[in-house]
Amino acid sequence: MVQARWNGAVIANSDDTVVVEGNHYFPRNAVAAGVLADSATTSVCPWKGIAHYHHVVVDGAANRDAAWYYPDPKEAAEAIRDRIAFWKGVAVG
Repeated sequence: MVQARWNGAVIANSDDTVVVEGNHYFPRNAVAAGVLADSATTSVCPWKGIAHYHHVVVDGAANRDAAWYYPDPKEAAEAIRDRIAFWKGVAVG
């Protein structure tokens, strides 16, 4: 079982992650309800496509753009379609 933790809380928990470039991508339904807030941030990966971001919010504290996902990845990254990955201090393991 892989967990993502931030600010003292488990924010994602799954035995069905996809690992790409060392990052665990969690199924969206494995992420705790209410911890993801919309962000307008995007970035581009040459082989995965356009990443979209969420802020992670736990107990009133926000970690801006600490989660990302690919809603419409390029064919080579289809396995991570709409899965959520974390960074910026979110512990995954």
